[in-house]
Amino acid sequence: MPVINRIADFAEEMKGWRHQLHAAPEIGFDCHETAGFITARLRDFGVDEIHEGIATSGVVALIRGRGEGPVIGLRADMDALPMDEQTGLPHASANKGRMHACGHDGHTTMLLGAAKYLAETRNFAGTVALIFQPAEEGGGGAGVMVEEGVMERFGIDEVFALHNEPGLPVGQFRTAPGPIMAEVDDFTITVTGKGGHGAMPHDATDPVVAACGIVTAIQTIVSRNHDARQDLVISVTQIHTGSADNVIPATAWINGTVRSFDKQVQAMVMRRMREICEGQAMAYGVRADLDYNLGYPATVNDAGKAEFAAGVAEEVGLGCDADSQRAMGAEDFSFMLEARPGAYLFIGNGETAGVHHPEYDFNDETAPYGASFFARLVERAQPARG
Repeated sequence: MPVINRIADFAEEMKGWRHQLHAAPEIGFDCHETAGFITARLRDFGVDEIHEGIATSGVVALIRGRGEGPVIGLRADMDALPMDEQTGLPHASANKGRMHACGHDGHTTMLLGAAKYLAETRNFAGTVALIFQPAEEGGGGAGVMVEEGVMERFGIDEVFALHNEPGLPVGQFRTAPGPIMAEVDDFTITVTGKGGHGAMPHDATDPVVAACGIVTAIQTIVSRNHDARQDLVISVTQIHTGSADNVIPATAWINGTVRSFDKQVQAMVMRRMREICEGQAMAYGVRADLDYNLGYPATVNDAGKAEFAAGVAEEVGLGCDADSQRAMGAEDFSFMLEARPGAYLFIGNGETAGVHHPEYDFNDETAPYGASFFARLVERAQPARG
């Protein structure tokens, strides 16, 4: 087995931690019970320092190695999603309307496993900063932690993170130099017309027809305004309007997301959306107000750090695709990678339900590989002296 023997020894203990976390999911920045569970384990391990209450409920713990050296940051997200679980498992969520459907319980477990091993062995120089982050699923907890100065406060020089991937075999890793996940924005368009009776549309100004025209025009941004050699996805995901079949409403709302990797592409989309709203509003005689919100930036790996991390993944896992295809999903670890060089990798979760699915569950067989990756990454990046 390529995982570290000592970590394999306490794999069942890690499974227990993960099941406890899974049964008690918390949302957004309100991860106080999760943070309490984490800090209790960290105290049991004998880490050197624990700092709580960062970005409301985030935790940073320090483990010092043998001799002076740099500080390497390892991050795990710990929040859940606002949805009901349908797994029927013994450790299923006990909190209605909350579920660890993205595997953050597993991410936290993997980092705790690495912490237990590193606190025991300390076979490295310098310091490890263990970063347990709230609010990845909206809220940008990583960005808040960066804004609150975690990189400077703890002297972090580089930073790494893992995310599980259903469909990728257990023990397999993948990453890429440069961009690996997209930036994501969201938009709301409020279309305001004049309501009226469905039998007398000439006395109303119909926002429903205008909204349909706007949605159709938005589809032309990718097909007619964008260079097809660059990645861009625009998805209109919601249209809300009306209350009865014989009433022309006064207002309609359109919502969606934009995902890209390039700031110039992002700027082009924003410009075209404004132009489409203005033009369609004039054509239909309505008002169309665009609220465009900049979200998580693209997740961009440092090429050298990604190559190094891929080598470590090869050592402790069953293989690593070091130049894998980038994804159009988004991740707020991007804020940490803007602040410090590092890398983001995916680790196989096997043939399970996909993330954000009500039947998803993190694969406990994955945890020893992830914990071994974090631990060995530290030992290879900062070898012990003397």
